Formats: sequence, C-alpha cells, structure tokens
Amino acid sequence: MIIVMKPNATPENVEHVVKKLHKYGLEAHLSQGKQVTIIGVIGEKSVLANKNMELLAGVDKLVPVTESYKLVNRKFSDKNTTVKIGGVEIGGDNFTIIAGPCAIESEEQIFEAAKQLKEGGVSILRGGAFKPRTSPYSFQGLGEEGLKYMQKAAKEYNMLTVSEVTSVYALNIASKYLDIIQIGARNMQNYELLKEVGKTHKPVFLKRGLSATVDEWLNAAEYIIRENNSKVILCERGIRTFETSTRNTLDISAIPVVKAKSHLPIFVDPSHASGVRGYITALARAAVAVGSDGIMVEVHPNPDQALSDGAQSLTPAEFIELRNQIKPIVDIMGRKLC
Repeated sequence: MIIVMKPNATPENVEHVVKKLHKYGLEAHLSQGKQVTIIGVIGEKSVLANKNMELLAGVDKLVPVTESYKLVNRKFSDKNTTVKIGGVEIGGDNFTIIAGPCAIESEEQIFEAAKQLKEGGVSILRGGAFKPRTSPYSFQGLGEEGLKYMQKAAKEYNMLTVSEVTSVYALNIASKYLDIIQIGARNMQNYELLKEVGKTHKPVFLKRGLSATVDEWLNAAEYIIRENNSKVILCERGIRTFETSTRNTLDISAIPVVKAKSHLPIFVDPSHASGVRGYITALARAAVAVGSDGIMVEVHPNPDQALSDGAQSLTPAEFIELRNQIKPIVDIMGRKLC
C-alpha cells in the first residue's frame, strides 16, 4: 500500500501518519518530492482495515500495490532515481559508460586499461577480482590483490570502481576498495547476500539472473532497498534461451518494461548478452535507442591474451569506435554521454 499525502501536508502530518503505521507494526518508507510526499507501507496491511487512515490530516489517498515489490515500484516514486557517486551521476539526463576488463590479471594490465579508458572518456572502471566461473579450473580472479591494483589505478586516473562480489566473505573484503558493488547474474537471488550488500549503503549494480523474470529481478532489488539503501542500478545482461548463436539473448524489451514498472536506473551489458566481440557495438546502439541509462562493456588492452572472456572483449580502439557510434544516438535521445 502507498499513502499519498496532500501537496499542503505539513511535516507534522507526515510524522503523525508514520507514527500510526509504526503503532500497527508496519514499516514506513518516505519518498519526498517537491510537491507530494508518498509513504510506502511495508508489512501486513490488513491491520489497517477500518483504521480510517485516509481521514488523517494531510492524507490525500491510499493506493494499493498489488506487486510484491513495493519500494522499487513506479507507484512509490514517479520521479526517476539518480545515483550520485562522487562527481558522477547515474540516471537522469546522463548516459553512462562503465568499462574495463572482465578480470583483473595484473597491476600492469589494469593500469593500462584504466589509462586507455580514461582517455576514452570513461569515469567508472570495472574489473573482476572474484570470478564465478562455470568450470572450477578456469581463472578465478586475484581476489583482494586484484582489488588493490584496481583501486590504485582508479585513484591514478580519477575513476570510480565497480566489481562483483560472490559471497559475504568477498563482500567484507571488497567493500574497502569499491565505489560500486556488483551482484552478478548467478547471485541475483542470493537473498542473504543481497541483504548484506544493502547494509553497506554503497551503490549496488544488480544484474538480471540468467533465467529470471523482470518481476523476480525487481524483487531482488527490493531486498537491497529494504535495508535503507536506495542506490540500486539494474543491469540487463541477456537471458538464457534456446538460441545458441549468441552467449545469451539480450532482452531489449526489458528496458521499457522496467522503466514502466520501476523508478530505478537500468543499464545494458552487451558484452555478456552476445559473447561475440563483433556484435557488441550494434547492441550498444540499441541500448541507447531503447532508453537505457548506460552500458557496461568489457574492454581489454589485449583481448587475445585475456584470461577471461577475451572473445567478448573490445580492444581500446574498438571501444572508441563504439563510443563514436553511440554518441549521435545519445544526442538524439536528449542525453549527455559520460
């Protein structure tokens, strides 16, 4: 349920409603706009039957929310959420590129990648340190050592950092080094991890699960936001279908669907969606045109020598070409490329 306050409702009116909700054992989450305050009610709403909440001073109306996710729901906030990290703002009028190698392989490699990407206009550096690989014999990442390398490179080139965590153990280590914490597709429904990530109050980059529906994905985001962490960024990275010509199938329709259902910013990962270097730029163009807030792209100084996902990694020169191709579309969409 959502309680919509009147435009002239006073802070005292809002506080009184919140106290009433707490009295009945319910949680209250406020979304305060310039004109109207909306109170999201979390808990067993049946206790409000015959309580006449709509008659309280300052209350305009009560709106039922039938979806199981409440706080990420568009009904809770008609204003699109923007996530501000340092001098970078994700969402709003910005179209943001996150780029970097799939895995941090050495200090030299991540420094070279950071330098080249910064020259290409990128402000957020990605790199994997804890790698959830299908085969136990594949490169699993450098762990904390890799995160130290990436943090050092990011500081050198004035960039933000994002990397995936795969467990609470990895989270406790990574939190010291990252500006944005990524939850990968395989952990989208690891609810205990989602709760712990929410408690860090750091921005969270939440990828869609391999076979997850949009509603399941938004419910995963709800776990994070329920920990009083509203800084969640969604990422469509392709889902598993019967098609084998690409690594996954990019669900391009998920972007407008999410925009209709939720106020959270949403990115597209064309690298994992395709698994093929030659398809990435085309999918990036589509991501801009369909209204996403940014893309995450894998870029490696030497993809042919990459220890992880070299086939879907762009060279620095190919990345610049991608940026040049999406720039006119970003302009047409009335956004700023950053």
